Order: sequence, then C-alpha cells, then structure tokens
Amino acid sequence: MKLYADTPVRASLQLISDLFALVWVVVWVHAALTLREVIPSLNRPGELMSSTGEGFTEHMSTAAENVRQVPLAGEALATPFVNLSETGATLGEAGDSFQETVASLAVTLPMLVAVLPLFLIAATWLPMRARWIGRATDTRRLDRLAPEARTRLLALRALTSASATKLLRVHDDPAGAWQGNDRAAVAGLAALELRSLGLRQGATRAKRS
Repeated sequence: MKLYADTPVRASLQLISDLFALVWVVVWVHAALTLREVIPSLNRPGELMSSTGEGFTEHMSTAAENVRQVPLAGEALATPFVNLSETGATLGEAGDSFQETVASLAVTLPMLVAVLPLFLIAATWLPMRARWIGRATDTRRLDRLAPEARTRLLALRALTSASATKLLRVHDDPAGAWQGNDRAAVAGLAALELRSLGLRQGATRAKRS
C-alpha cells in the first residue's frame, strides 16, 4: 500500500493533512468526553428542587393533618396547607424534569459534539485520502508490467482523469497520439499521470534494486 507521495512537497502536505485530521479527531473526542463529565454536575439544582419540594410537601401535609383535628374549623384551616403541599409537589416534579433533561443532554450533546466533526472529516478528508492511496497503490503495481505496457496504461489513465488543458499541453490530439502509439506523447501522458499523484518514474524499482 502506497501511503505517501514520492515528491517531498506532496508527501509533506499529505503528512500535515494526516496530522491535522488526527488532531481534529482527538480534540473533538476529548471535548465530547469532557462535556460528558461536566454536564451531570448541572444536576445539582434539580436535586435541590426535588428534595426541597418533597420536604415542603411532607411538612405541609403533616401540618394539614394536625390542623384538621381542630374541632369545627379544622377542614377550613387545613385548606391553605393542602394548597402549599401541592405547590411543593409541583416544585418536586419540576426538579425531576430538570434532572431528566440534564441526563438526556449528557447523552445527546457529547454525541453531537463528537459525531458532527467526525462526519465532517469522513465526508471531506477521508474520501480524498482513500482515493489517492488507491490510485497510487494501483500505479505502483503497474511496475510489474513491461515498461512499454506500463507507460501506455499510465497514459490511458491520464486521458481519463487529467483536465483537457493539461492534456493539450502534451499533444494537440492526445487520444489520437495514444492510439497511434506516439512514443513521445505517450511518455508525456504517463509522466502527467505520475505528476498528478506526486509519484516518480521507476521509484519502486529503484528501491528494490
């Protein structure tokens, strides 16, 4: 597998992009994990609301029961305490709801913080990198062929992938030159394909020898 170009500038740019992608992933995953640890601390207000509501409800219910024992006016006197007890229950429910919201955020928010940046990398850097590695690896496998066959295949790939402007710089009729086996034009097209990948002619053979 060919991971980096032969030319120093192209290889350096690829290495920088790989390091940037790695740092990008590490930073956002770390941010998501940190957020996951921080968010549960927001539960404290909800816990206080729940405990306060429960305690208030309990005390008001007890007071209401005690007041009901007053002859004749007991029920009337208990009404305000009952209402206050319901208010405490509402406060407790609000605290429970707050805690549920925080628990939900502790799951979804870190996931979004991690997934969206990773998706961005997967949609931009990863396809381009994988495409180059695939093309470069296939190109180096062509070294197993005879030099003339390899040159013609590289030239054919240039015809299908290079821009018209670059092709016309090699020959006025690049397709016709390839079909007519114009050696100079075919060699120029093959060199164009190698340059587009940042590879050098015969680099693999030189390493083997």
